[in-house]
Amino acid sequence: MYAFIEGKIEEKSLDSIVINAGGVGYLIMATASAIAAAGPVGQKARIYTYLAVREDAMVLYGFASLEEKKMFDRLIGVSGVGPKLALAVLSNLTVSDLAVALVTGDAARLSGVPGVGKKTAQRLCLELKEKINNEELAATAGEAAPEGISGATVEGEAVQALIALGYQSAEAAKAIRALEGKADRVEDLVLLALRRLDGRAK
Repeated sequence: MYAFIEGKIEEKSLDSIVINAGGVGYLIMATASAIAAAGPVGQKARIYTYLAVREDAMVLYGFASLEEKKMFDRLIGVSGVGPKLALAVLSNLTVSDLAVALVTGDAARLSGVPGVGKKTAQRLCLELKEKINNEELAATAGEAAPEGISGATVEGEAVQALIALGYQSAEAAKAIRALEGKADRVEDLVLLALRRLDGRAK
């Protein structure tokens, strides 16, 4: 019903924001990134939204980007995951970090989110692993991903190895993308990428 709401910020809290749009104040339960990106009270902001309709209430959920909203849609499509829990997941993990956890089956990382148990984390990995696209896997929120990197390829495995070593997902993906055709083994790609990231590559 509402693709997004744009207007002046009237109130902000740790988990919600009130937007004045056309004289109507919309209370939106939002992700941490959406609240942070919205700016201070009095400033104009755009929040991407999802309207959850229950028998006893209608609740607006808000997101910083379309990518975040799309991930939310995937999360609530999993049995046992409601809007509140999906919002909690996205408030604790960025879209890219969540995508990496899903693709690599990192249920432990997901179960670190308050409210997500071991079984739910495993179910998320199982049901969403194949639904993650390259942009979500390789990009940080709001930053476009390099094309041609998939978690199922040598390049994708190399990206995941770099992430495990502590590099940001977008940084790792760009380093691997720049090495296209220079190696066909994960180990070799990771070594070359480390040299590039350390500034030793010419």
